[in-house]
Formats: sequence, C-alpha cells, structure tokens
Amino acid sequence: MKKVYFTVGPTQLYPTVKEHIKTAIREDIPSISHRGKGFVDIYKQTTDNLRKLMGIPPDYHIFFLGSATEAMERIIQNTVKSHSFHLVNGAFSKKFFTIASQLGKMAEKIEVPLGRGFDIKSIKISEQMECICITQNETSTGVAMPVEDISYFAMTGPLVALDVVSSAPYVRIDFSLADMTFFSVQKLFGLPAGLGVLIVSPKAFEKSKNLFERGISIGSYHNFLVMEEYSRKYQVHETPNVFGIYLLGKVCNDFLEKGIDTIRKETEEKARVLYEYFDNHVKYKPGVREKKFRSLTTIVIDTQGETAKILPYLERKGFIVSSGYGEFKENQIRIANFPSISLEDAERLLGVFAST
Repeated sequence: MKKVYFTVGPTQLYPTVKEHIKTAIREDIPSISHRGKGFVDIYKQTTDNLRKLMGIPPDYHIFFLGSATEAMERIIQNTVKSHSFHLVNGAFSKKFFTIASQLGKMAEKIEVPLGRGFDIKSIKISEQMECICITQNETSTGVAMPVEDISYFAMTGPLVALDVVSSAPYVRIDFSLADMTFFSVQKLFGLPAGLGVLIVSPKAFEKSKNLFERGISIGSYHNFLVMEEYSRKYQVHETPNVFGIYLLGKVCNDFLEKGIDTIRKETEEKARVLYEYFDNHVKYKPGVREKKFRSLTTIVIDTQGETAKILPYLERKGFIVSSGYGEFKENQIRIANFPSISLEDAERLLGVFAST
C-alpha cells in the first residue's frame, strides 16, 4: 500500500521531485565541483527562482545553510551585540530564545500559553533591543501570527527576524518589514531535509558589518560578510548541499509554472476542509481555538489522549501524520497541509477518520 505522508517535516516529497532526482543522478549533479561553472549556474538559477517565487528584492542577500536552526544562530551572532527580544509560543520560538541565551546575549521574551497567539498591541519593546525574533508559524503548536501583525514590530525600530520554516512559500512576506527571513526545505517545498535558506536585508547586513568593524565577534567563517563575499560569485562559503540547492531550484520553477496564487488557493481550500471537519467532530477538535491564529499549513488536532491509538490506525490505512510535539505528544496530532498534499488526499484522510 502506498503511504501518504501528512507529517510536518520531513514530509511527502513534492510530486515532481523523484524525476528531478533521476535527472540529477543522470547528469552527475552530486559529483560536480562547488567551485565550478556548473554549480555557479545552479546557484544562480535557484536564487533567481526563489526571488521570483517569494518576491525577494534584488538587494536582499540569499544565503544557503545547513538548516533553519543554524539560521537562528547566524542571525544572533551577526546582528545582536547584547539584546534580543523573542515572542515565544511553542518549542521552536523557544529554541530561538535559548540559542540567543546560549550565545551569551541578554535575551528577553514574552511568552504565552501553548496554542495561543499574541496580543501584539500590549507588547512593549524597549529601546535597547536590537532584534525582534518572531516565529510566524509555530510548527509545534499550529499557531500562526497574522502577517499584518508583523508590521507593528517593523515600526518599533529594531531588526526583525522572521521564522517561516513551516509557512514559506505559502505566506505572503512583505520583505520591507522583515530584515532576516529563514526556512528549511523539508516542509512546504517537499524536499529531502538538509538545506536551510536565510534571506538578509541590506539593513541587517550593514548591522553585521558595523559590529565587525567595532571589533565585536560575529562568528568566524560563517558570518554574513564571508557569506556575502562568496554569494556575489554565486558560490557558498563552504562545501554546500549541491544536490539540495539543485532540487530547490527545480521545485521553485515547478511552483512558478503552477502559479503561487494557485498554490495558495489550494492550501486555503484544503485548510478549510480540514478545519471544518474537525470543528464539527464529536471528539477531536482543533488545538488552536481562536480562528485568526490557526495555521493553514500545520493543522493541530486535540485527540483527548488517543494519539497512540490514532497513529497506527491511520498508518494501516496508508496515512502517516505527526504526533503532538513535546508535552502534547500523546494528546495531539499534527497534519501537514503542504503543496505536496492534494485535496483528494486530505478528503481520503478525513474519510478514514470518519471510520475511527
């Protein structure tokens, strides 16, 4: 029986990926030199496609890293001398805060109960804060910050770092409001794990440069200045995931051919169907009660302690979903609503739920 992976990352491969992998193997892409013209062409094609797909301004830098978690560390190292501010409402936003603390920064946070969003107008940012770290879509809880709320923080003065790991490229990002935006490819892009992307504004880059010129450590070989020097030559500062960058460029092109607006509409329709079903379910309900904070890409469902029963049942029927995260492992499931999942797949999953 063919399995469909509704897991929130790694997830179901996007339908075109297997053919791209075959082409890459046939053309020996994993064997080429990352300093040769072949990789330069791959790098340029991938970054050009990312800019078109996500509306990334031409003066914003695109850096390839090992993961989104690495991006959190690079952001703090490169742009924060002493003070960062974190909005925490789940495991991954908390990880961002923890990384800043581990790097010796005076990290501050505002934290709300899991499954809740923020009352942004009640949040006060002190003048000493250098970077506001926001997880737009919290994968652990299924809470999403409305994109219009991000503008509130952009007007406060500090740099804004935006985690869109489980919402890009669905989420419409106004890059004038975000100085550093990052994601990894094993979620909505439907690719194998092992590649992170960090998008850096001129303002954030200048902050990093300023810290360096003042003798403040911004990291060693992984700082923005080194990465930018190599990116100007369409290269990466160290041996990169050539295979992953190649596949990302191909999938971005597939998304462009399909149309990002079409992908967004499909995502919204699948989310409507999934939430409508569970809003009306007798026992299993959405974990995020306030609809304006519900993620459309990471659907979290309360299971009344029945996760251990649900997961194997679904797997026997050919569907793999994620358990709850951390303390919710036994009481929630998480359902990916990514471009690799069709509406027909979502409806079949719900049909199986109806027979539990």
